[in-house]
Amino acid sequence: MADTLENTIKNNAEGPKRAKGDSGEIEQHDLTQQIESARFLASTEAVKKKPFGLRRAKMLPPGAD
Repeated sequence: MADTLENTIKNNAEGPKRAKGDSGEIEQHDLTQQIESARFLASTEAVKKKPFGLRRAKMLPPGAD
């Protein structure tokens, strides 16, 4: 999914922001909004994966009971 999203952002950045023709008018979202949505989707995918990142554990040296 990340590859297709990156390709979509790249294609939108290369194309015009607003296109107007006989059949109608099209305007894409700003690039900053597209990047923010890509970051949001990447962060939600990262949260779903295990392990979750940092893990807290209490360490006790041997014989310290």
